[in-house]
Amino acid sequence: MIAGIGTICQEAERVTQIATEKNLPIVALVQSAGVFLPQQFNVFHAGGQIFRDLATRSQKGQHSCAIVFGSSTAGGAYHPALSDYTIFVEKQAQVFLAGPPLVKMATGETVDAEALGGARIHASVTGLADQIATDEFDALRKAREWISSLPPTSIPWALSAPLEPRYPTEDLLALVNPDIRKAFDMTEVLLRIVDDSRLSISKPTYGINMITAWATIQGHLVGIIANQVPVINPDEALKGTQFIRLCNQQNTPIIFLHNVTGFMVGTKAEHAAIIKRGAQLISAVSCSQVPHISIILGPSYGAGNYAMCGRSYAPRFLFSWPIGRCSVMGPEQLAGVMQTVQANGAKARGVEQSIVEVEKSTQKIHDEVSRDSESYRTSAVLVDDGIIDPRDTRDVLGMCLDVVSGAGIRGAAGH
Repeated sequence: MIAGIGTICQEAERVTQIATEKNLPIVALVQSAGVFLPQQFNVFHAGGQIFRDLATRSQKGQHSCAIVFGSSTAGGAYHPALSDYTIFVEKQAQVFLAGPPLVKMATGETVDAEALGGARIHASVTGLADQIATDEFDALRKAREWISSLPPTSIPWALSAPLEPRYPTEDLLALVNPDIRKAFDMTEVLLRIVDDSRLSISKPTYGINMITAWATIQGHLVGIIANQVPVINPDEALKGTQFIRLCNQQNTPIIFLHNVTGFMVGTKAEHAAIIKRGAQLISAVSCSQVPHISIILGPSYGAGNYAMCGRSYAPRFLFSWPIGRCSVMGPEQLAGVMQTVQANGAKARGVEQSIVEVEKSTQKIHDEVSRDSESYRTSAVLVDDGIIDPRDTRDVLGMCLDVVSGAGIRGAAGH
C-alpha cells in the first residue's frame, strides 16, 4: 500500500506525459484523501507535479476532465479544480480542503460532508461541478459526451454528418412572446436550431439565468451562450467567463443569443462582486480569439449587450430577429430614470414642475427610445448585419460558420 502510493504518482505523471506529447484529452477518475501523511516525505514534493501538469495543459489548449467518484480532500480537491471539466457523482462525490472533523477542530463548526462539499453544493453554489451524474455509469456517459464536444483536431475520429432538429423550426414563431418584457424558454429555442436537437449543457444548475452549452449546427461544433432569464447575476458572469475560456482552449466558435436587460443591481448583487465578475466576463469576450456570432432575439440592453458580444465587441456576424431591441436600457426604465433626474434637478433649482409637463417630457423620451431601439432602426444604421426570420436562424448560422471556419479557428493562447 505505501509503495503503491508513490507508484500511483509516477503512473499518473507518465500518462499525463504521453497525453501531453500526443495532444490527447485526459479523463481522470478521482477519489483521493490527499497526501498519505505517514509517507508525506516521499509523496508531497513529487506529487505537486500532477497539478502543475494540469495547469500547463490548459494553457496549451489540451483538455482534461475529472470524474469525482467519492471523497476528495485537501490535495485531492485540486485535481477537479484544475481540470477543464468536472463531473460529480451525486451522493458520492465530496470535495473540500478539509473534511468535517478538521473543520470542527479548526473552526468549531459542525457540518456533514454533503453540506460542506457535496455534489449538489458544487453544482449549484460554488460552480466547481460542470455536471452531476446519477451514478458511475452515468458519469462515464457524460465523460464520453464531453469528449464528443471537443474539436476534431483533439480527437482522432470525425464528427458525424449533421442531422436536422427533431422539432420543427416553425415552432419558433409560437415560442417567443412579441412582448419582449416577458421571458421565454431559450432551451426550447436551441432545440429547434442545433443538429438533432442535442445539447451538452455545462453547469446546468449553476448560474441558471444563462445557458452555456456545446452543440453542432450544420455539422460545425460550437459553444453557445444564451440568456435564459434577461438578467446577469454574479454567478452567470463567472459561468460565462469560464465557458469562453474553454471555447478558446478548444478552438470552438461561440454563438451568443441575446435576451438580456443587463446586470443585476442592488445590495446583494453589489456585495457578491457583480462589478468585478461582470468586468471579467466583458474582458473574456474582448480577449477571446475564436469567431463570435451574435443574434439579438429579444432585448439587448446596456452592459448586457457588451457581455453578450454586441456590435462594439466586434462579432464576426451580428443579426437580429424582428422583435429584437438594442439600447442603453428599456424605454420604460430610461424614461423613469430621466423623470427622476429632471425632478431632482428642478427641486435643486427651486423650480416646481407641473404634472402635465413631467408626463409630456417622460412620454417624449419613452417614444424616442422605443423608436431608436427597434431592430429596423438599428439595422438601418448598420448596428447589425441584417434582420432575419426566426425560422431561418439555423440556416443563417450554418452559412456564417462555413465562412468563419474557412481560414481555420485558433483561440487565444492561455485564455
